[in-house]
Amino acid sequence: MSAGANLSFVDNIVHFPLTKVPFDVYSTITYVLPASLSYIVVATLVMLPGTRTLRIALWPLIALLAFRAAVCVDFSNGDPQSTYLNVDFALVMLCVAIRTLEWTFLKEPLKRHLRPANSTSPSIILDALDLATNVRGIGWNWSKSVYVPPETRPTSSRLVFCSYVFFSAIFHGFICGTLQIAVQAFSPEAFTVLNGGSIFDEGLPPSIRYVRSSIIAVVTMFGIYTVMQFNYDVGTILGVVVFRQDPAQWPPVFQAPWMATSLRDFWSRRWHQMFRRSFIVLGGWPLSFISGHAGYILGSFLASGIFHNVVVLMLNGSVEMGCMLLSFGMMATGIVLEDVFTRFTGRTVGGWKGRLWTAAWLLVWGNLMVDGFARAGMFASSNVLDSASPARAVVERHVFAFDRWLHTFV
Repeated sequence: MSAGANLSFVDNIVHFPLTKVPFDVYSTITYVLPASLSYIVVATLVMLPGTRTLRIALWPLIALLAFRAAVCVDFSNGDPQSTYLNVDFALVMLCVAIRTLEWTFLKEPLKRHLRPANSTSPSIILDALDLATNVRGIGWNWSKSVYVPPETRPTSSRLVFCSYVFFSAIFHGFICGTLQIAVQAFSPEAFTVLNGGSIFDEGLPPSIRYVRSSIIAVVTMFGIYTVMQFNYDVGTILGVVVFRQDPAQWPPVFQAPWMATSLRDFWSRRWHQMFRRSFIVLGGWPLSFISGHAGYILGSFLASGIFHNVVVLMLNGSVEMGCMLLSFGMMATGIVLEDVFTRFTGRTVGGWKGRLWTAAWLLVWGNLMVDGFARAGMFASSNVLDSASPARAVVERHVFAFDRWLHTFV
């Protein structure tokens, strides 16, 4: 192949259109498939011995393909209300780049120890697909440090298990839609438009303003919990029913976050661990070489702040970066303070005092975090969970009334 042909081939790979292209067959073949297939290739290579040099050589290209797909394809197809689809895809591509970066430098092949019960013999292709889509690494040797909540769902039979998960999806989908309606009803003029608005109402006295913003923040956080649980339930049903996976491959994703007795308990056990590994690779490990365990904690949360800041900037580029970095940075600070308390007193944070401490810290910095989401216009994103909710009229009426009552304190 001539040098000119080589340059033409590379130019085709790295070509970026001046404007985003709509999500269709052409963009799928041109942008989405190259990133996805290269991801599967590395997932295959990391299971094979003697491929480390090849993986190191391939990573820059894979990262470029992932970035190219994230910035070039418009999954909303011009619908502003569906911008969240672009955000979701960008986060997936960011995870692809981070996960392949980790796989690139592994010295030993990854091994799978949990397969579907009906699997007759190992298949490297099926194993690669499982590794590529297995966010927490369930059933793989690299997930030893990931905390998995204890099973609370009925597992006496696949039918009973799937029925329980199906009704869980319906319940959490309904609650998610209801909470989204409730948040929008607090400020329809700000929270239903894409340029967003603050959860802090400057027209209210400071104490009432913070009470109102805290209620919005709590409702939002429960909304995030329910939508993630809904998505996980749907994924569980698809995995177990359609792809005949073992229910053990889909363990619980949350463990009653509202019962947390410390910040460490909340973030390392009770909140979801879906992106934990990516945060550790991106920030935890690099800073641990500089500042030890404290750097490991701070780096992981700063990586989370960057990750969430990508969400905010994709929705609204005018929102400053500080809100997410500061919010998640203070979560790390809170955990370090807990460690200092334990070191000096010999007692761990827990009990009812620990619950009060955890709730207060999450509420203070959660306000800032949710305000960033609100000003980015995230509350304006709409989907079938809220648009088709039968509770809309009732929820809006009561939230309107409550908000009017708060404004009587002016």
